[in-house]
Amino acid sequence: MTKSGTAQVSQQDGVTIISLGAEYENLDESVLNELKDVLLNVAETADPATVVLDLSETKFFCSAFIEVMFRIWNRLNRREGGRFCISGLTGHCQEVLAVTHLDRLWEIFPTREEAVRALSGT
Repeated sequence: MTKSGTAQVSQQDGVTIISLGAEYENLDESVLNELKDVLLNVAETADPATVVLDLSETKFFCSAFIEVMFRIWNRLNRREGGRFCISGLTGHCQEVLAVTHLDRLWEIFPTREEAVRALSGT
């Protein structure tokens, strides 16, 4: 498991999981700069190219974070077998993705465990 601040990157059943800790409760541009490179690097290097972004501790994210999520998805999509999903969305974050219709583009699961099961096929 790798840590960057409280962003944890781990593997479970062949799926890479990025878990953002309480430090990322409010994902605004000030904290996004340090986190963006970690997230995009995971999208480039995850093997296999299946990633769950666990946002269960995140209560707010800015529009710049939506761009980062789109870039993660895009990088994974270009890789053979690449898949991206999000788990643990809180009310406000879920509403933002619904309003922007990104909930139709990305797979969203209530829990990290459900997301891992879906991506790993277990």
